[in-house]
Amino acid sequence: MNDEERYEAVAGCKWVDEVVQGVPYTMDPEYLAWVMDKYQIDYIVHGDDPCFTADGKDVYELPKRQGRFRSVKRTEGVSTTDLVGRMLMKTKEHHSRGPEALSPSIGRRASDCSEIEQPIQSSFLTTTRRITQFSENKAPKPSDKVVYVDGAFDLFHAGHIRFLKKARALGDFLIVGLHSDAEVNKYRGDNLPIANLHERTLGVLSCRHVDEVIIGAPWEVTQDMIKTLNIQVVATGTHWQNEPDSPADAHPTYAVPRELGMLTVIPSDSKLSTRNIVDRILRNRGMFE
Repeated sequence: MNDEERYEAVAGCKWVDEVVQGVPYTMDPEYLAWVMDKYQIDYIVHGDDPCFTADGKDVYELPKRQGRFRSVKRTEGVSTTDLVGRMLMKTKEHHSRGPEALSPSIGRRASDCSEIEQPIQSSFLTTTRRITQFSENKAPKPSDKVVYVDGAFDLFHAGHIRFLKKARALGDFLIVGLHSDAEVNKYRGDNLPIANLHERTLGVLSCRHVDEVIIGAPWEVTQDMIKTLNIQVVATGTHWQNEPDSPADAHPTYAVPRELGMLTVIPSDSKLSTRNIVDRILRNRGMFE
């Protein structure tokens, strides 16, 4: 993703208070002194994986010498490199294995990549403790207007965040339904989703506009679901309509909320999509080989 897309994505994270743009990879003494004074920074924090410059120097040597560096344990099994590998290798080994068998690829990009089927299994382990760390652990109040949206939210990005911000503004409590890997693959084809259900769950839970997530949400929004969750608004975007491999009958998924007069369509004003991100990687795959 480009600078602006990354800035917007980080700003949408619920643990972020402010985004400082254009920070150099290696900070010289003058810049370090300026940025720490300007933003009243106490510590510079990074994961426990090492970072070195091209000539082998520790990127964080200066703040470490000043006693103003802290490290946090890196999350095992999650990396940009792993996600890029899944796109390039076009495998489905990272998908969560549910009772439904994965469908054959019906996507439009099958000819764009060689059909390499080397297994790349996700090593990301989802635990209840980890989900609790990401969850707000709160329920809607009786007076809250509950909004529901659903989708894949694969490779969670700035376009998703814009949509969720608009959906949250329609009420007081936003529930996001995430479809299973098999369901997403059935309609999107290829080896989508790139991130599996558990990875997508934590990505969406990290968004400041989201209050609750349904893990493995049903494809159709039913009357029983609306009643059980006390949903007053069901919202959907328009981005899926621009995807050539979207099924013509996808929208009837919202037949019940449409009949009840609670369906709101939110125009998608971002050109960024999961397919767009994958296409960028595939066009530049030579850089990763």
